[in-house]
Amino acid sequence: MTIPAGLRRTVLRAQRDTGFLAAGVLPHLALVPVWAWAAATTARTGNWLLTVSMSAALVLLGTPVLTAVQRARYRVLIGVDVPRFTPTAPEQRTWASTARWLAATRPWRKIGYHLLLGPLLALLELLVLAVAAACLAGVIAYAWSWALPTGIRQDWFGYLTQLPAYTAAGLLLLCALPWTVRAVARTEARLALGLLGPSRAQRLQERVDQLAVSRTDLIEAVDAERRRIERDLHDGTQQRLVSLAVNLGLAIATRPDLPSDAREVIARAHLEAKEAISELNDLVRGLHPAVLEDRGLDAALSGLAARTPLPVRLRVDLEARVAPNVESVAYFVISEALTNVTKHANAMRAEVIVRQVGEVLRVRVTDDGLGGADAAAGTGLTGLAKRVGSLDGAFHVSSPVGGPTTITAELPCAR
Repeated sequence: MTIPAGLRRTVLRAQRDTGFLAAGVLPHLALVPVWAWAAATTARTGNWLLTVSMSAALVLLGTPVLTAVQRARYRVLIGVDVPRFTPTAPEQRTWASTARWLAATRPWRKIGYHLLLGPLLALLELLVLAVAAACLAGVIAYAWSWALPTGIRQDWFGYLTQLPAYTAAGLLLLCALPWTVRAVARTEARLALGLLGPSRAQRLQERVDQLAVSRTDLIEAVDAERRRIERDLHDGTQQRLVSLAVNLGLAIATRPDLPSDAREVIARAHLEAKEAISELNDLVRGLHPAVLEDRGLDAALSGLAARTPLPVRLRVDLEARVAPNVESVAYFVISEALTNVTKHANAMRAEVIVRQVGEVLRVRVTDDGLGGADAAAGTGLTGLAKRVGSLDGAFHVSSPVGGPTTITAELPCAR
């Protein structure tokens, strides 16, 4: 006879859940002797201070062990993973930092689970196991009675009246047993996740930390890819354009017998090649100039200020080189700001100040132009704000009509 797959799964799940409940009785009752001994000792000696302190020490020592046992029980027997939450230990161990660390771990939830809720769950588990034993006893009572002599069977069970009732009641309870043990197991799992696992706020904090790390990795990957593109353009495409311009220049210089039309075409191609080289240089510098990676932000900004067609006063005050992605964003902000000043501000001069204050890199670009720049108008300032925001930085624009315009960016630069 083939057992239906649904019935087989129900029986196996009931066996698993029943074993799970049976395995939880002893861990849930592990701390009962502690507070029972504390109550008995206090009633006998009256020295409650010593008794309470000793019992509290035993509870504190036993709670981590019982928590690990319960986590293993939930994971192995019913496949529920109760996650851990371990806050970052303070660098400087003081009483205040230790107290904050203990408060973050919330040990009282685990103590409450093992000390108060555990005995109640043990009573519930024992009750369910007793009902399961009664079910089995009722189901096999009729068959077991045939092993007894007829006189004893009739005197004890009434033979024809009581035994069928026992068997019917056992069958009914046995049919309800899988759902009963399943409901109790799910209830215990929810309680364990709420008391032994991290709270909702802690889970959100862990998720925020993970997202912050993944975003930092993504920013670093994008910055590395930008530097790779810059190297490829500089070492590949730019060199080919330079070679093309040189060959065209040599053709003009060494072939005076060329027809005027051909000479004009070659000269125009030579001019376009030089313009393409110039545009490519600007593009490479906008992506990630090589001097920024080799010599740092100060040298890169010095070159940028020298190329700007209006006077730029530059002041850079850095304790040491900051992270590469911070250097790249700071350079991009200053480069775009000076480009906007040159094209749109009608300014006579500009000033760039870069300072490191603690773990913050402050960038300020000021010009004496016409003003009226609005970061909310969908201009290039919106892109600058997004680039700064990718590092959790702050971006501000002050540009009243008539000037001056001040662009400020604050970038966290802690490595």
